[in-house]
Amino acid sequence: MSMRFSLIAVSAMLAFAATTAFASPQAASTAAPAATKTMSSSQQRMGECNKQAAGHKGADHKAVMSACMKGESPAAPAAADATAAKQTPQERMKSCNADAKTKALAGDARKTFMSNCLKASPATP
Repeated sequence: MSMRFSLIAVSAMLAFAATTAFASPQAASTAAPAATKTMSSSQQRMGECNKQAAGHKGADHKAVMSACMKGESPAAPAAADATAAKQTPQERMKSCNADAKTKALAGDARKTFMSNCLKASPATP
């Protein structure tokens, strides 16, 4: 039992020594020159574009970054239209139900209308 305790104590000391060796002041001194290194124009542009794309996710983020890196200014109205046209399935169901109600559809006609309405692309519900 004391042999196991000794092995555990030695391994803990080695782990501690290894972490302190990697977190030495040498690591801090190598980080300082990297901070003073000048960034290339493409790196600067990437940083600016990343700030512009903050808040966007997925394909939208990729599109904003791509347009920015090409030097194109992202069209705010187009982006607003895209987000307005993009509906969640629940929102699409609500709008389709409302349309079916205003058209006073019932039975098979309502079923067909709802099916077509829900299958429609989010841009044209």
